[in-house]
Amino acid sequence: MSQVDELFAQRVQALKPAPCDHPAELLCGLYDAQLGSRHADLAARWLQATGHGFYTIGSSGHEGNAGVAAALHPTDPALLHYRSGAFYLARAAQHQDKDGIRDILLGVAAATTEPISGGRHKVFGRHDLAIIPQTSTIASHLPRAMGVAFSIARAAKLAVPSPWPTDSIVVTSFGDASANHSTATGAINAAQHASYQGIPMPLLLVCEDNGIGISVRTPDGWIKQAYGQRPGLRYFDADGTDLAATLTMATEAATFVRRNRRPAFLRLRTVRLMGHAGSDVEAAYRSPAEVTADEELDPLLGTARLLLGAGFHQDEVVELYENKRAEVMRIAREVAGLPQLESAQAVAAPLRYPNAAVVAKTLPGHHLEQSERLTLSQSINRALGDVLASYPEAMVFGEDVGRKGGVYGVTRGLQKSYGPARVFDTLLDEQSILGLALGAGVSGLLPIPEVQYLAYLHNAEDQLRGEAASLKFFSQGQYRNPMLLRIAGYGYQKGFGGHFHNDDAIGVLRDIPGLVVASPSRPDDAAAMLHTCAAAARSDGTVCVFLEPIALYHRRDLLRDGDDEWLADYPSAHVPIGKGRTYGEGGELTLVTFGNGLPMSLRVAAKLPGVRVLDLRWLVPLPVEDLLREATATGRVLVVDETRRSGGVSEGVLAALVDAGFSGRMARVTSEDSFVPLGDAARQVLLSEQTIEAAARKLLAR
Repeated sequence: MSQVDELFAQRVQALKPAPCDHPAELLCGLYDAQLGSRHADLAARWLQATGHGFYTIGSSGHEGNAGVAAALHPTDPALLHYRSGAFYLARAAQHQDKDGIRDILLGVAAATTEPISGGRHKVFGRHDLAIIPQTSTIASHLPRAMGVAFSIARAAKLAVPSPWPTDSIVVTSFGDASANHSTATGAINAAQHASYQGIPMPLLLVCEDNGIGISVRTPDGWIKQAYGQRPGLRYFDADGTDLAATLTMATEAATFVRRNRRPAFLRLRTVRLMGHAGSDVEAAYRSPAEVTADEELDPLLGTARLLLGAGFHQDEVVELYENKRAEVMRIAREVAGLPQLESAQAVAAPLRYPNAAVVAKTLPGHHLEQSERLTLSQSINRALGDVLASYPEAMVFGEDVGRKGGVYGVTRGLQKSYGPARVFDTLLDEQSILGLALGAGVSGLLPIPEVQYLAYLHNAEDQLRGEAASLKFFSQGQYRNPMLLRIAGYGYQKGFGGHFHNDDAIGVLRDIPGLVVASPSRPDDAAAMLHTCAAAARSDGTVCVFLEPIALYHRRDLLRDGDDEWLADYPSAHVPIGKGRTYGEGGELTLVTFGNGLPMSLRVAAKLPGVRVLDLRWLVPLPVEDLLREATATGRVLVVDETRRSGGVSEGVLAALVDAGFSGRMARVTSEDSFVPLGDAARQVLLSEQTIEAAARKLLAR
């Protein structure tokens, strides 16, 4: 048992009453939430000690956040960090029929009956409480929170149904250590950037400042120094150990945000009790005097003073504490040993790929008349236009996509046709671009963000891994963030390059569970696959990454100058997710490729008899059925992979063949394990047509 718990009754007996202007009934309700949170922390440690609990990062010392919940509407969307137990219980109490304590302990026990994640993780989230689940990735939820705040007004402007009332504000909480993370600073900057332009941004940022991040101290006064004087960001400060002060200041902050539709920053001074987590030994980095000083600031003692001032006796306050202990421990015993997820299929069920028949029913129509054959760029442009025309909730955005029409002209004319509310430019911050998309996705919109170059994704990829792809997993599909992320990538740009504009590093995308990665090469495939991705996002909440080969955007020819063989008609059918495309019927060798490798492979196949080419088209999931069929047809496979030898696509292709028992001959050609240099030196590290041909001839000669 913790000293905080052991000495609580003794410390209450020594308290003096404190005056309070808030109604006693409100104080009692919030005290109940605070007590529930504290005893849930203690029960979590008991469950762990008995082998039935798996999570002990608690909220003790932060229970003042119950006052933040009381200052909000129960329908205001909330994205909370992992010390928000009292907020969660106060919000649950506003709905009366919800058993918030059981929710928390079911999560601790990883029970399948836990209402949001179903035993996959202990998170604060519940769909009918408007709490979007977040895990403990540091500050990664702040860009999404900014995106939700942006989307409340945007959905109303587009007359798109939204789960949030039009007067909602968004609240997101985080710690003082997290406030220093680039994800947090970027999201807050993006909120200010939007608000500065007059864009509604009803976002309440709540920094629960306990002065320490695990063992690293935050300098005194740092949060106020960093955020207290920012133009366009109203700053509020409250003692989070004083429930009355917290409730007053949180109400003032929430009222400001709701009336002005502008962001505000609320710092709550809190303390951290019982260490970072159950396994944390505070004695290694904190003195006994420091620990005792924080215990004297226990927010439960602060609320006890207010109750004494409202006429309660010390014994009554202690009795409420002990009664809540009994209630929580009863629930803890009930959840101990409840069934947990028992198969890989059950764990991964929310990550399933969308049903092809359902996707097909959601495909956008064709709205633009165009008879001439198209380049890859033109085909994507037209497909985006069809999606915007078919889905009023669709938005295309990113750096330079609006007035300029994209660096390569892919989005040219879309803003003029569909307006700046649906096609618009963003600030230069990929984390914020993706966060905007994540917030839009949970707000009834269909976001189609663009990351200008593949190399620019890498500083923001956790928004895909930690937020986008995981949301369905941690909410059992109750929350979805549909997204069609367009990225211009790969190499082979002649006369323009360097590793920031010629990047073939896609390994990070291929190992994110549930993500769909499309990689079209041909104009007709690109449009059809974009239609599929948009429909899958809309019908199933799928997160799709659409990799567009820059070097093929404006290509017209294949075998010789002027043959126009890389142009194509606009497609009339879609391409199912995970379906490849075969060229030729050769019976001697199968070239398996994608992206820029397709035209190179087709040129090689034109020189060699008996060669067929399989364009994978989808890198996740791989078209394994097509791969095995085409490999078996020839008995020889050469994987033509423009990505790197280490961590590239070829590793997955060869592994799929081996796993399926393919016994034929296999080889691969790839680009080198190097960044792409500037100018003609790029030819030294990128895969070449000559290398492909030499490897094909060698394999045919065996």
